[in-house]
Amino acid sequence: MSDDPHDPGPAKSAKHDKHDKPEKPGKPGKPRSRRAGLRLRNAVASVLTDLRAVDGAVYAAVAATPTPALDSGLRGLSGAADHSKISFGIAAALALRGGRFRRAAILGVGAVAVASASANVLGKRLVRRPRPDREAARVIVDRHVPMPTSASFPSGHTASAVAFATAVGVVLPPAAIPLGALACAVGYSRVHTGVHYPGDVAAGAVLGVASAATVLALDALPPR
Repeated sequence: MSDDPHDPGPAKSAKHDKHDKPEKPGKPGKPRSRRAGLRLRNAVASVLTDLRAVDGAVYAAVAATPTPALDSGLRGLSGAADHSKISFGIAAALALRGGRFRRAAILGVGAVAVASASANVLGKRLVRRPRPDREAARVIVDRHVPMPTSASFPSGHTASAVAFATAVGVVLPPAAIPLGALACAVGYSRVHTGVHYPGDVAAGAVLGVASAATVLALDALPPR
């Protein structure tokens, strides 16, 4: 014990310790949020990697499957669908009949225009996915069509064919099934001939439905 009468002693020191404010820990919210965001990004990246692996495996399986009876027909269908020639030909035939057939043709062509612009002007420029390596996958020459120079994702042929089939099928329900089957065949032909991955075709189909829905919704608006 100290002999100094002014020594505060242990009791006073304890009093001071009692009033000392403990240090505030840092806010855990932001680090936790960053960790959660990082985990989400990693999960999304893993899923996309797996989907690309499946996409490539399906493409390779189609390339490795011999289909001599289908090769010539699907090659011709893929070429005939260039620039939506098939859809425009059907639209011309419908328009000649007048009435709701002409309306279906107009809406179908409008849907093709929206789908084509969305796929080629927006989709391909944003994603810039390279075309498949047809030689590495050993796609037989009898299936070959000219390899486009544009990006692979999404499939513009599929987007346009599905858009046309959807728009026309809504106005003319009896035409929905045959046109839908034709659109599916066009989409598959792009994988069969080696110029698209299946994922490109699936994305093109979704884009085609969305394009047709947009055109049909605009057509349903009341006139001003």
